Amino acid sequence: MRLKPHPYPVILASASPRRKELLNHLVDQFTVVCADVDEDSLTVSDPWQTAQRLAREKALTVFDRHPESLVIAGDTVVAMPDGDAWIQLAKPTSLGHAKEMLRALNGRTHLVITGVALRWPTGMAAFTDETKVTFRAIQDSEIEDYVQTGEPMDKAGAYAIQGGAKQFVAKIEGSINNVIGLPTERLEEALRDVR
Repeated sequence: MRLKPHPYPVILASASPRRKELLNHLVDQFTVVCADVDEDSLTVSDPWQTAQRLAREKALTVFDRHPESLVIAGDTVVAMPDGDAWIQLAKPTSLGHAKEMLRALNGRTHLVITGVALRWPTGMAAFTDETKVTFRAIQDSEIEDYVQTGEPMDKAGAYAIQGGAKQFVAKIEGSINNVIGLPTERLEEALRDVR
């Protein structure tokens, strides 16, 4: 469902084509402005905090340059429990790294956590949304074939659920749009509160 136009020009602070496509379902007109932030320095042990901190920093960075706008930013973290801690999977740095990530997710349940931040001239809002994803047992040859497509390289956790990795998924609990990169259901609610 499309929302009524906002009183502010809308900016998506993300270069992700998936986020752009998802936001397009909610907002008629917006521009894309990339936010260049040091993601490593904002990563903390709690994946929910990591996702929200990254989204907030991206929103604030772009808002500083466009203070008359409504800026929407998002960041997605793939996290697996590891005892009392969490292993956080960002974007892979190489084909080998992508294979390692997919082997770690193989046959296991993990969380996809997206932090979203909105900043506009009179306010700010931020939230996280999570989806539980379970992968079936995957053969090493399937991982090899998938990585060779190049698709995993700019994705948190080294996979695109809307692409070739959908064949690996045994179960999803929560919003699939959240896994793709933007929890549109929660974002729609948040946008209604922007005044």
